Amino acid sequence: MESFHENISEYRKQIEKGAITKAYKGLMEYVLGLRTYLKTRHPDYFVSGSIYFGYMDMTYFSFYPKSIGRQKLKIAIVLIHQSMRFEAWLAGCNKQVQSKYWKMFKESAWKKYRLVPTTKGVDSILEHVLVDNPDFRDPNKLTRQIEREAMQFITDVERFLSK
Repeated sequence: MESFHENISEYRKQIEKGAITKAYKGLMEYVLGLRTYLKTRHPDYFVSGSIYFGYMDMTYFSFYPKSIGRQKLKIAIVLIHQSMRFEAWLAGCNKQVQSKYWKMFKESAWKKYRLVPTTKGVDSILEHVLVDNPDFRDPNKLTRQIEREAMQFITDVERFLSK
């Protein structure tokens, strides 16, 4: 197993090359732009004021309608760095809410989206891949694809919760 010092040495080498710094900056600018786009296109939705930039593991922001928020739930638009994909997560505003809805989804046997195996140590209830291996050559097309998939996920969750 590599030591912290060895990891820092490798980190420094990679930073000096410049590609990681430029890619990370580009990713963060894209996510900021995506957040602004969704906020503008869906003014009646809650969009978090800030973005969680993470530790190069995930970056996310909240985006959900009032109907979901009233149930103390939220949707997160998440960029998973290692697998390079965008996901939508349904989450609770706290662990009690998360456990309550996780149990509800589990007992319903609803299979439309991936139910996490447990709520322990996890921030989500349901997860859905919006875009796997995104193509950043056409950011506008990518943004519309993420929006379309996220809106379908939200609609499906709303329908389930209204039953």
